[in-house]
Amino acid sequence: MRKQYRIGVMFSTTGPYSVVARSMLNGAMLAFRENAEAAGPVVLEPVVVNPSGDLARYRALSLELLGAGIRQVVGCYTSSSRKEVIPCFEKFDGLLWYPSHYEGFESSDNVIYTGASPNQHVLPLVDYLASRVGDRAFCVGSNYIWAWENNRIFREALTARGGSVIAERYLSVGDTEFDQVISAILDQRPDFVFNNLIGTSAYAFFRAFRAACKVRGIDQANDIPVASCTLSEPELAEIGGGAIDGHLSSSVYFSSLNSPPNAAFIETYTKAFPDGPVSSADAEASYIAVKLLAASLEQAGTDDARPVRAAVANQRLLAPQGEVRIDPQTHHAWLTPRIGRSAANGQFEVLLEARSPVAPDPYLVQSSPRFAVTMRSPVLRVVQS
Repeated sequence: MRKQYRIGVMFSTTGPYSVVARSMLNGAMLAFRENAEAAGPVVLEPVVVNPSGDLARYRALSLELLGAGIRQVVGCYTSSSRKEVIPCFEKFDGLLWYPSHYEGFESSDNVIYTGASPNQHVLPLVDYLASRVGDRAFCVGSNYIWAWENNRIFREALTARGGSVIAERYLSVGDTEFDQVISAILDQRPDFVFNNLIGTSAYAFFRAFRAACKVRGIDQANDIPVASCTLSEPELAEIGGGAIDGHLSSSVYFSSLNSPPNAAFIETYTKAFPDGPVSSADAEASYIAVKLLAASLEQAGTDDARPVRAAVANQRLLAPQGEVRIDPQTHHAWLTPRIGRSAANGQFEVLLEARSPVAPDPYLVQSSPRFAVTMRSPVLRVVQS
């Protein structure tokens, strides 16, 4: 007999970071669609809600879903929204499937993390920049926990490599006034900018920085490249053609990956969502979350948190990025780190990638003990120079 479960789906498809959130919703809905077409023993009914980027709405909608008897929710993009809802899931013993890269230093029995942790995106980027670009960084970010913590990790890792962060600047989420920040960057002339801006703020910064460099006769992409752990394909389209190329991104997935599983995923995704946004790392992480959830529900035979959490540790998934599995101790995913460079066609050229999935280390106890001199991060092989 087929069992049916209602699954919460919570993404801010309107608001300052709606472009990425809509791609995440697309990834999740594609997995729901494939589940329905497979007609297996588990039927998933998505219950979609939109917090519109309002933290209070995240909490209210989480309580509403949990109060309606829904035990499993796929959702959240920002760390602030995740932090806002975790107490709700811990109080009512639900599971939040969090499908976004994040800053780490967190572990909850009521969260399954299918996005990258810091040893899978920050540390590989530090190694790449320090060895191939330079050692003087200027950090800019949105004023909330993601940027604060990512910049802290980045600073410690770069310092351990002999580099330095010459300045940090933070702006409110959604802020698009960058004249003072860009003037400071150009006055300091760092080797690169480490960007932790999100949504509309990031798109405006890329455009304004490229334009300001052009006025001064600076080849921005080569002379002061911008490196991110957030930049994805849907956002390149938002930045626009004049400033789209030459940006570095550290991610576990790019839609340009040349593999049969990814080719099949992209073909299906594009047919399902012809109006976009195009696929992204966070869309793939959402797709992975629903796939792993469905398999775990089938094994557990219930949607109660404890047996589902136990079941997910037994799952293996051949995802578009490669093999993915969940670590039973941390509830984070084994993922494959990569470094990409954006091109004028709106895609990323993959420059380096790990040879196999890398174990999650959300507290960096294995990868880089705090203040350590020697850093241990994933070894990536060169794909193209």
